Order: sequence, then structure tokens, then C-alpha cells
Amino acid sequence: MRTTAAVLRDIARPRPYSESSPLGIEEIELGAPRGGEVLVRIAAAGLCHSDLSVVNGDRVRPLPMALGHEAVGVVEQVGPGVRGLTEGQHVCLVFVPSCGRCKRCDEGRPALCANAAAANGAGALLHGPSLLRDASGELVHHHLGVSAFARHAVIAEESAVPIPDDVPFEVAALFGCAVLTGAGAVVNTAAVRPGQSVAVYGLGGVGLSAVLGAVAAGAFPIIAVDPVPAKRELALRLGAHHAFAPDEAETAIRDLTGGGADVAVEAVGAAPVMADALRAVDRGGRVVSVGLPAPDRTLDAVQALAFAGEGKSLLGSYMGDAVPRRDIPRFIDLWRAGRMPVDLLHSGTLPLADLNHALESLAAGHAVRQLVLP
Repeated sequence: MRTTAAVLRDIARPRPYSESSPLGIEEIELGAPRGGEVLVRIAAAGLCHSDLSVVNGDRVRPLPMALGHEAVGVVEQVGPGVRGLTEGQHVCLVFVPSCGRCKRCDEGRPALCANAAAANGAGALLHGPSLLRDASGELVHHHLGVSAFARHAVIAEESAVPIPDDVPFEVAALFGCAVLTGAGAVVNTAAVRPGQSVAVYGLGGVGLSAVLGAVAAGAFPIIAVDPVPAKRELALRLGAHHAFAPDEAETAIRDLTGGGADVAVEAVGAAPVMADALRAVDRGGRVVSVGLPAPDRTLDAVQALAFAGEGKSLLGSYMGDAVPRRDIPRFIDLWRAGRMPVDLLHSGTLPLADLNHALESLAAGHAVRQLVLP
């Protein structure tokens, strides 16, 4: 079948993206689902900083590539051997389609699935090579097994989590990346307990979801850090107790917590911010890094004695160490109960044709989560 998709053909570091237009809206050919795959009509897709990182070259991916990895949709066709998914079912899409049989999957850590990582890195699907071709017949790569900036996508069944039909698409779209990654970092990776103090550095969709996760976990105090005043204000609306600009943060965190936070979440993807977070946690404190720095960045200016001498930990968290079929339903339940108002992350809605303008808003720090409605 033919579908419309946003395709990146060349890395585009120069800005503004609204003028350079790195994403082209193209008619492409989409193959039918194979064994273990489903065809999904995309209902809504979120624009994430990980998408921007592919556009500007910070995350190296094979090109051309049809972008988009955070989405919700409706199953339209089921391939051979698929169990547990049916036509008409609403599904939240996730960007790590765990195989269920590699070492990390066996350990209960599907976010680190080796086979999914290999498929995602190659721009393929878990069950086979790319099903996308452009008008000339050239192969177009899948983005993280999803390619959601499109009207339709074929995905591995492992990339789809069934959700109730009454969850609005504009809400459900955010659970597959922002909420899973940010709240998961707090709940799963850091295992925050009630009464522990949490500082969150970087208040994009993932960082603000970490604030939501900290609220749900009963953390106190929750301290939000970002240079953008509007994002600090939003963090307070979401339940943070204090919010500061980066140059105020370290002193304020120490004063408010009596020496340093128990947990800090770094959601910027910048090595200097990781170093700031390590300084801001107390003895025995944990820093959880969820941001994605460019591969050539290194962690400098960190006192090596902070680890053995002060018992601090620096933990990596990919996709919030989530088990999507466990975590997405429980996060949706928290949303229903009014304890995780993810709809407040919604910065605006746009058509596919406006994606390049949306990229510029994201890069400038003006937006949290813009939703594309194909």
C-alpha cells in the first residue's frame, strides 16, 4: 500500500529547520505485514528530542529514514502468527520491540534487548528488513521500529501495547516514550521511595514525565531545574515543590535537602549536566541519566572519589528500564486517577506538513510535546 510519511534524507545541522526543511513529506510504498507484524493506522505521534537528534546528526542512523517513534494507533491488519492483537484494537507504540529470548530479556530488562537494538540500529524491523520504499524504489529505513510520522506503519507485534479504547489519542501517544522513559527512570531505575528527595535536570517531555513519576512515587521535595521559566512553571503545576534555573540549582538543592538530593534525574543529554547532577546529590545519592548525548561527548570534571569515597552512583536508564506491557497500563491507571496528568505536556497539535516548523520550536526550547495528527 502507499502511505504518506516524513522522510529524512540528509543530516541538517544548520537552523532554522523551518527554512532548511530537512523532513520531506513523501508518498512511499509500505509492504504488507509479515509473520509477527501488524499494520497500524497512526492516530497521533509525539515529536521528541530523539527525533531532533537524528535530524541534526547527534544520533547516527542510516538514511533515508522515515522518522517518528512515539505514537498511538489502531490495528488495521494482523500478520501470520500474531497473538494478542486484533483488528480495531487501540495500541500504544514503543520503540524497543523486545525479542523475549536474549540475555537481557531473560533478565526481565526488555528495554535493553540485544536483537531489538540491532534491528533499530539497522533501520529494520524485529522480524525482517525494511518494508519501506520511496517513489523510485529506493529503500527507506524504519525509525526505531515505528516510523510514526506517517498515516500508516507496519511494526513488530512486540512494539504494540494494547490500551483501552476510551483513552484519548492525544494522551495515549505520550506513554510510549516520554512517560515510559521519564517516569520509568524514577520508578524503575531509581526505585524512588516515599519521602526521598528528587531533583530533575531538564524539563522537556521526558524530564517533566520524571517529575510526574516522582510525584506518583511520593518523593519530597521534588526540585525541577531548567533555564526556561515557562518549563519551570509547568513543572510546579505538575507537582514539583521547587523550580530553579541551572545557576541557582546546586546551592538551592543542598539547602532544601540538608546536603543534597537522594536522587537526581538528568534528562538533558549533556555531559556537563551529568556532572552538575552528581555534585547535587548527597552521599550515597543516585544520578539517573536518561538524556542521549552525541556519541563523541565525554564526561569530564567529575571527581572520581565521589563514587567509592561518597558512595554516589551514576546509572544509565534506557526507556526507563520499562516493561511496556506492565508499565504503560499502570501509568494509564495513574492518569485516570488524576495522579499523572500527562495531558499537560501537550504543547500543540499540527499536521505532517508543519513538522519542520515543529522541529524548530523544539530546538529553541519553546515546546514540550507537539503532537502530529496524520
